[in-house]
Amino acid sequence: MGAITLFIRKNGKSRIGREQVSVAFTPSRVNIDKYLERLMNIGKLGTGFTSTMEEAEISDLIAECLQSFQRQPMMIECSPPITIVGDIHGQFGDVMRIFNTTGFPPDTNYLFLGDYIDRGQFSIETILLLMCIKMKYSENFILLRGNHETKLINRIYGFYDDLNKRFGTPRLYDDFTRMFEMMPLTGLVGKRILCMHGGLSADLANAPKLDILNTFARPLHDPPNPSLAIDILWADPDINTKGFKANIRGCSCTFGPDVVAQTCEKFGLDLIVRAHQVVQDGYEFFANRKLVTLFSAPHYCGQFDNAGAVMQINPNMVCSFKILRPEFPGRADPSHQKSATTILLPPTIT
Repeated sequence: MGAITLFIRKNGKSRIGREQVSVAFTPSRVNIDKYLERLMNIGKLGTGFTSTMEEAEISDLIAECLQSFQRQPMMIECSPPITIVGDIHGQFGDVMRIFNTTGFPPDTNYLFLGDYIDRGQFSIETILLLMCIKMKYSENFILLRGNHETKLINRIYGFYDDLNKRFGTPRLYDDFTRMFEMMPLTGLVGKRILCMHGGLSADLANAPKLDILNTFARPLHDPPNPSLAIDILWADPDINTKGFKANIRGCSCTFGPDVVAQTCEKFGLDLIVRAHQVVQDGYEFFANRKLVTLFSAPHYCGQFDNAGAVMQINPNMVCSFKILRPEFPGRADPSHQKSATTILLPPTIT
C-alpha cells in the first residue's frame, strides 16, 4: 500500500489528530472491509449489495461517514499527486473502470467533484462504495458535494425512488440527506487549482479572501437561490456571457471568461476545475485554459456517446487527462477512439 501523500492543511494537523484520537476510543459498528468485500462482488449471482445488507448497517455507515465529513473544512486544501473525478451518476461499473485505470486507493489519491447518484442504475451501490473508501482512507479520498446531493434534485431524479423501492421506507433517504448536508463544497490543490462541482459566484468574486469558502455553517441545507453555495453547486461558464447572468437552468447563474480571469488573478489561481455538464471528450477548456469542465461518466445514461475523463495532477503540478471512451459490447472501436492521455504544460510556478 502506498504512503498517503495528500493531506488536509486547513487548521493544521493538530485538529485532525485530536479528533482522530477521540474517535479511536469509540467502538465502530461498521466493518468497512466486509462492506467493501460485498461491494466488490456486485454482479455475481446472489451478491446484490442491498439484498445482503440490512438497512441498519447502511444507516450505521451513513452516521459514521457524516462524522468524517463534519471533521473536514468546507474547503479542503490538499497536495498533489491527486486524481480528480467529475460526475459519476450511479455508473458503478465506470467507477471501477476509473480505479482499474488510474489506481485504487490509497495508492492513488482522489478528489471527486460530486453527483454520485441519480440517473444511473446503481446510485446506491456507487455512493456506498465511495463512502466505504472514504471511511477507510479519509485523508486521501475526498468527496465534494454536487447539486444532486440536495433534496431539490435527488428527490425527483431517481435516488429517493430507488431507496424506497429497495427498502420500502424513506428512512435511509433522510439519513443520506443529513450526510449530504455535511459534505465539503470545494477543494484547493497545491494552493493553485480550485475545484468545485458547479462554478463561480459574484459573492466569491467580491470577497477579499478565498477563505470565504470556509465560512459555511453546517448542516448546509439546500441553499437559497441566489447565494454563494448555490453557485458553487450550479453555476455554468458561458462564452457569450460577460460578468454574471441568469442561468437558463432556472437556478444560479452563468459567468463569462472575464470572471474566470479576474478570479484567478485575484486569488493567485492557475486553474479552476469543475464538473456539472456533459462534455463530449470528458473534458473541455474555457477562458484560455483557465477553467476546465470534467465529466467522468462515459456513455452517459446509456443515451449519449460521450467519453468520460479524469484529471491527474503529478507532484510537480503537471496536469494530464485520462480519457475513458464508451464501451459497446460486440463493437470494435476505431483506433482513434481508444483511451488516451492528453498532457498539459505545467502551470507557471509563482
